[in-house]
Amino acid sequence: MVLAGGRATRLGGASKASLVVDGARLLDRALAASERARTVVAVGPPELAGVLPGATTGGAGSRIVLTQEDPPFGGPVAGLAAGLRALPTRSTPWVLLLAVDVPHAAGAVALLEQAVSREPVDGAYLVRDGRPQWLVGLYRRATLDVALSGIEADGAPMKRLVAGLRCTQVPDQTGWSDDIDTPADAARLGATTDDDHRKDPR
Repeated sequence: MVLAGGRATRLGGASKASLVVDGARLLDRALAASERARTVVAVGPPELAGVLPGATTGGAGSRIVLTQEDPPFGGPVAGLAAGLRALPTRSTPWVLLLAVDVPHAAGAVALLEQAVSREPVDGAYLVRDGRPQWLVGLYRRATLDVALSGIEADGAPMKRLVAGLRCTQVPDQTGWSDDIDTPADAARLGATTDDDHRKDPR
């Protein structure tokens, strides 16, 4: 599940999904990180349909499904809830959750899988320098459903949702969890707009 529906107010409202890092849009990098998933749900505005290859809004006949939380911009928990509702079946045992603005998350996927395989936990997520990054995580679908049933998803913080889960913290020593929230973050991670990349694709 790729969460791509934020307002990006600290980036001047720019579409994070369309930012480019190392020659690839953040949305494409998140899709690549999810390449082994049977179904990918992208949670974001309708205009993403134009850049999602073969996406549907109903989940039938496509590996990629596009949906949006209602009301829009309800935050990551609301996005997660909308994404779970959009999954075509309820038999999905694990959900890989990725924020679209984390360009190097793909490097952590194997470690998250290893973490949940070692002991009976509800999930695993990255932690860098003591800061949890819940939006680069792998979670048991059934426990997410239970946790979401007990809270109002719109506007709820991820910390509240994850607090009720038994999760393993996976140390991030390389910056896999670094996200792009501000112009300074974008500069540090080498992110440019799609227009800038087309002008100078080097």
